[in-house]
Amino acid sequence: MSPFKLPFYTPFVVMSHRHNQSHIEAWKTTGFLLIPDFFTKDEIAPIALDYERLYGEFRPQSSQAVDFKGEGQIGAFHGKQFLHTEPLPFDAGPEMNLLSLHPALIALAKDLLGVPEVHLYQSHSWAKFTGEADYDQVHHCDFGNHTLTVPSDEAAMRSVDFIIYITDVTDDLGALHYVEKADSRRILGKDAITAPLESQAALKACERSAAAPSGSLLAHSIDTFHRGTNLTAEGGHRYTMTAGYKAAGNDMVSYHVWQQAANRPWDQIMNHASPVQLASLGIPLPGDRFWTDRTLKLTQRRWPNWDMREYFSAHHEAAAQSSQHAS
Repeated sequence: MSPFKLPFYTPFVVMSHRHNQSHIEAWKTTGFLLIPDFFTKDEIAPIALDYERLYGEFRPQSSQAVDFKGEGQIGAFHGKQFLHTEPLPFDAGPEMNLLSLHPALIALAKDLLGVPEVHLYQSHSWAKFTGEADYDQVHHCDFGNHTLTVPSDEAAMRSVDFIIYITDVTDDLGALHYVEKADSRRILGKDAITAPLESQAALKACERSAAAPSGSLLAHSIDTFHRGTNLTAEGGHRYTMTAGYKAAGNDMVSYHVWQQAANRPWDQIMNHASPVQLASLGIPLPGDRFWTDRTLKLTQRRWPNWDMREYFSAHHEAAAQSSQHAS
């Protein structure tokens, strides 16, 4: 059955201790949600070390900010802004590889979309450095490379994009700036999903900053207007991770194809993730009909260090119950 036929429009709420109903209402009203200190310092600390190991060597020789904007120009897109991005899984420890699959993040995604099951459809690391690029962008929505159509009228058929702050992200370290729904509708009209150049100044005039400390979480929808901003702090750097969630079964929204990267270090995820975390990548839960004697044995052979006891146990219990009913 398609998940969009399920009665989860009577809100399907799972709630974790890291978010509450006021966060969900803020998301629905403004299109953005910023939760400072969503992740603990202990959770972020080993990940920050991995980022420094992976990206620290790429700091540019010049520590001064660069500005390539013409007179009156707010910003633009160019390749250098996206130099240091890598998709999941990462050449790093399990803490970094499982951050975008954190149980509290999954719980929040379910509540924001109002659905019982979600899939992680994109996640990548991102490192920015003062002087490497002019990171100022124009206001835009992100739907263009997430769907071939447009954002749905129904929240459950959209997606939620998260930005996880590994380092402090201040305004001089490239904090994202965004426009709340009420302001973008007033400037662009109710159904706008693109912002012409002549409207950029008006959007900039009412933009808000998503500056927050390390461990904070920013959530936004793919139909909300926002822009990247430049790093101007001398010798500054900004480490973040993105994570995009959609309702399980929503084939209209996509980004990464996890299977395409089979040669990457998936063992860091397979060997450490819980069944619920793996289910968010599309791997069937224990007890699913996919799991048979054959698929269990072959999967264990492929991932010999994955603790699959829960999967084997669920299959054996189901087989025993089936045998009892048959007799």
